[in-house]
Amino acid sequence: MPDRSPASNAANGTPQGAHAIVREVGLRDGLQSIATVVSTDRKIEWVNAAHAAGQREIEVGSFVPARLLPQLADTAEVLAHARTLPGLVASVLVPNLRGAERAIECRADLMVVPLSASHAHSLANLRKTPDEVVAEVARIRAARDAASSRTLIEGGVGTAFGCTLQGEVAESEVLRLMQALLDAGADRVSLADTVGYADPASVQRLFEKARGLVGERLACAHFHDTRGMGLANAYAAWQTGITRFDACLAGIGGCPHAPGASGNVSTEDLAFMLECMGVDTHLDVPALLALRRRVAGWLAGETLHGTLWQAGLPKTAPARMAASAALA
Repeated sequence: MPDRSPASNAANGTPQGAHAIVREVGLRDGLQSIATVVSTDRKIEWVNAAHAAGQREIEVGSFVPARLLPQLADTAEVLAHARTLPGLVASVLVPNLRGAERAIECRADLMVVPLSASHAHSLANLRKTPDEVVAEVARIRAARDAASSRTLIEGGVGTAFGCTLQGEVAESEVLRLMQALLDAGADRVSLADTVGYADPASVQRLFEKARGLVGERLACAHFHDTRGMGLANAYAAWQTGITRFDACLAGIGGCPHAPGASGNVSTEDLAFMLECMGVDTHLDVPALLALRRRVAGWLAGETLHGTLWQAGLPKTAPARMAASAALA
């Protein structure tokens, strides 16, 4: 963890007391994108180690048919364990009402309902138009309320910056769908660069418009590092006031409709950047690097990403981060 002296924050313009949350989505977005099927026991090891490293929000899987994603067939078991860890917000992705009913039954803290702002991507990925997904969210909200459940609903607006199938996605359409999700009953929304088309200028422009429209109900940013701009885009979103980011350990993940995609922003790289900026993530970066080494062993033969693991912490790393590394 970084030194929290006023000088260290003032030096880079980060406000005193600034903080951010890095939500780990590797157990869902990462594992669903690779061939290796990780055992339930190892997934639980991953959750435990991430929690020990300070992560308090983890997306543990997705309630989809096992025949479609055998990598995530044990989501209920992993979720049940995650719910025993103190202070942990355990989320799942649900593509439809049936998945949402499972999330409610298993008492997930949060369910993310994906929506593609690209009409072409939505049909290819979800077999529904974007507006049909909005209608599904209304049914999910009704089911949640009927069950007196406290599971939050997050509408995740993907392909917000463009699409490999459709090309340009209008900002006005992204904003319309984001508002429609909230009107349909989502508690909050997030924006995702699903195929890695974003750049810092477009991120700042769209996030500023989105925050102007829905304020704090825009809860999270999700960036892929397909073209090497993931961290720069996260920084641009941070400058608009976003304080929650999705990331995958070792930069795994991707999209089946994004050829050449290199995965999500790396959890360890993002945490390192934020901590060096003086932003408190409550994350133990050396512990994340140690977890990365374990996960890399489980994913032998798979392509991993990220850069911090190769070079290690610099000699100028914030004092608390360096101290943690010495104890590792």
